[in-house]
Amino acid sequence: MSATVLDGKKIGRVIEEELNHRIINLQSKAIIPHLAVVIVGDDPASHVYVRNKEMACERCGIKSTRIDLEGDISEKEILDTVHMLNSDNSVHGILVQSPLPEGINESLVTDAISPQKDVDGFHKMNLGRLVQGDSSGLLPCTPAGIMKILESSDIDLSGKNALVIGRSRIVGMPMSILLAQRGIDATVTIAHSRTKNLQDICREADLVVAAIGRPEFVKSEWIKPGATVIDVGINRVKDSSRKSGYRLVGDVDSDASNVAGNITPVPGGVGPMTIAMLMSNTIMATENQSK
Repeated sequence: MSATVLDGKKIGRVIEEELNHRIINLQSKAIIPHLAVVIVGDDPASHVYVRNKEMACERCGIKSTRIDLEGDISEKEILDTVHMLNSDNSVHGILVQSPLPEGINESLVTDAISPQKDVDGFHKMNLGRLVQGDSSGLLPCTPAGIMKILESSDIDLSGKNALVIGRSRIVGMPMSILLAQRGIDATVTIAHSRTKNLQDICREADLVVAAIGRPEFVKSEWIKPGATVIDVGINRVKDSSRKSGYRLVGDVDSDASNVAGNITPVPGGVGPMTIAMLMSNTIMATENQSK
């Protein structure tokens, strides 16, 4: 058995293309969608992510402004930057790239962003709407992208057992809420570092969403035959056979593709969908601010 590969890059490009008529409509009103990305410090992975977002903006016709701040900057200076962008009416979306340097309160910075410009979907007001069952607003990009993958791939989850491994506010918790919402109707289990008998729980799951940042943590023998596996992780592991000296792996053992019915690749699965949903959120934010 070989799993069907859920091509996030392909699905993401379709989503970006579908934004085109909305962008043209905004441009006809002399409105240029504008995303501002704040990056603090020199984390190499963060710079790669930001560049990918910039390239997506270029593809879509979204103006992108990048604000680089020194790694030793104070929390107040980061907040001042956010407040400045909040008050700039030409900026429709604000994203502060994670992770922030040690000692900076990420939740405080996130909640300083205007909820109307919170294209990451992490502001407590936007997360609160989601908890109330309203998924029509600015949703966290990775969970929203995963839902689009499942929808585009015609994977029916009604009454099925879904396991989300990881309980972060960025992926795990909002993911569990989206899967349990009316119309999707999965039965959701959230697993974390204190979960006992994880392997047994995993073997009962029709859908596994792995989002813990531990390379190849979920073993192929944990996967229920025919299950759908969404691998959110992207980890660098040393590999002397590669010119770069490393290779990228997910949170799920690559051999899981021999057991699962559907699986996202790493890279090329969830990552491109996260960026596509960021573009979608930016257009939604622009439209909402232009009414």
